[in-house]
Amino acid sequence: MTPAHQYPTGTVLAPVRRAALLKWARMRRAIIIEDDYDAEYRYDREPIGSLQGLAPDRVVYVGSASKVLSPALRLGWLVMPPDVADDVARAKLQTDRGSSAFEQLAFADFLERGAFDRHVRRTRQIYRRRRDALVGALRAYLPALRFYGVAAGLHLMVELDQSVDEQAVLAAAKRRLIRVYGASAYRAKPQSGPPALVVGYGGLPESSIREAVKHLALALAECGETYRR
Repeated sequence: MTPAHQYPTGTVLAPVRRAALLKWARMRRAIIIEDDYDAEYRYDREPIGSLQGLAPDRVVYVGSASKVLSPALRLGWLVMPPDVADDVARAKLQTDRGSSAFEQLAFADFLERGAFDRHVRRTRQIYRRRRDALVGALRAYLPALRFYGVAAGLHLMVELDQSVDEQAVLAAAKRRLIRVYGASAYRAKPQSGPPALVVGYGGLPESSIREAVKHLALALAECGETYRR
């Protein structure tokens, strides 16, 4: 689960829900897997405390360098209860015979020299500007739409009207070379919520975002929906 920034809605798990979840885990002797996949990128709020810090005996904390550096590094880490550590280490070894020592040593040096912190501070400002550009373009070209997940991460979820065919919008956007994703793909029951789009901005140059949203608005208009004022 992703309690600090749920994917794709961007929702933060409320304190009362956190407490209820940890109570359930203790009663059932269950293990919670906490994926803090983009904790480094937050713009309008203070860091959210981890579940693992509240219940280190019940929570496995998962982190990764994939968002901050590159998925190609294939580096991640786990903070876990001692009673499961040996089993997890054994399963990891059996799965892929271990991770490359070269990348791990390079990443350790990156951390020790403070280069990782400097990199995060610099890229956070870059992504914040891209986030702001996307929000500004959505308000200009699609002002009636609601969107979520603004405070952190590298994507927004844009909610559409109930009458919209989500798949038709995706196809229309693809024809205009705009890649967005349907929120239904991330739901246990695809039709359990309103149609919505997951719009990433991490890989887009800031200068391209406004034009991309303009074409997304045209794709929505192709589907018979107009969201302009």
